Amino acid sequence: MAKNKKTPGYLALHQSGELQRRIDTLTEILRECVLCPRQCKVDRLAGETGFCRTGGRAVVASYNAHFGEESCLVGVSGSGTIFFGNCNLGCVFCQNYSISHDGEGIETDSGQLAAIMVSLQKLGCHNINLVTPSHVIPQIVAALPAAIGRGLTIPLVYNSSGYDSVDTLRLLEGIVDIYMPDFKFWSSGSAGLLANAPDYPDRAGAAVREMHRQVGDLTMDGRGLAVKGLLVRHLVMPGCLDETKEIMIFLAALSPRTYVNVMEQYRPLYRAGEFPTIDRPLSPAEYEQAVQFARQSGLTRLEENGLLRLLEKIKFQPFPE
Repeated sequence: MAKNKKTPGYLALHQSGELQRRIDTLTEILRECVLCPRQCKVDRLAGETGFCRTGGRAVVASYNAHFGEESCLVGVSGSGTIFFGNCNLGCVFCQNYSISHDGEGIETDSGQLAAIMVSLQKLGCHNINLVTPSHVIPQIVAALPAAIGRGLTIPLVYNSSGYDSVDTLRLLEGIVDIYMPDFKFWSSGSAGLLANAPDYPDRAGAAVREMHRQVGDLTMDGRGLAVKGLLVRHLVMPGCLDETKEIMIFLAALSPRTYVNVMEQYRPLYRAGEFPTIDRPLSPAEYEQAVQFARQSGLTRLEENGLLRLLEKIKFQPFPE
């Protein structure tokens, strides 16, 4: 159901002074970094780096008005994506490996990051879409006061891998308007082999629950644009349909109205060729089965991708006389 336009929560936190308190707390965590489940405990403010290979400054690889995101984020003017370099996961099939593994990008300070956010708003973007933010949360939040001072008023989208710490997420309550995690694996074996994170299923499950507690089911404004809530992505992978099924059951139990994007764009990139199970594209039949699992689980809000969906919608339409 359409909702009236909402004011992003970070504006009220800024006015009350709570935003600055959160900035101080998050920045202090960088001195012995436990932002994410890796718990590296390095002093990032002193230039030390852990698994994410990122010090005290966020690396920005690119930013633009993106039209390839979910329809409720893109609207007519695009989602204002900021791609951060490096990552706290180690996915062997990463589709953005030059950014996430090789650290492509430029270090930015809070003023520069604020300017990027405001420039995306000036382009007409409907939101600020923070891509791979888990390891640079303090830097993102520290940029908000300057961005607010320059007029930032659009929602923040937290677009993560799902490998997030609940303790850190709690410090984002009221700051993030839209959580958009991926839920990649249900098996610790798969997560360990393919992402170097055997604890991923437990961590992602706890993170998604916390995100839903904070923002609830996804709500839209009168234009059909997301304004607040949870949107979960799941990349369907070859040979992993049993995990897809369990993830859909989990999400439906969280709420049947969980907005889920069943994604079909898996391709064997980066080091996928070293792992026979995933060294091939996803088949149409596998994707169809994944969509069926989502429907059978009781989920009622699916954003499905691909030509298959388009063909399904038009194949029974008669040709005009």
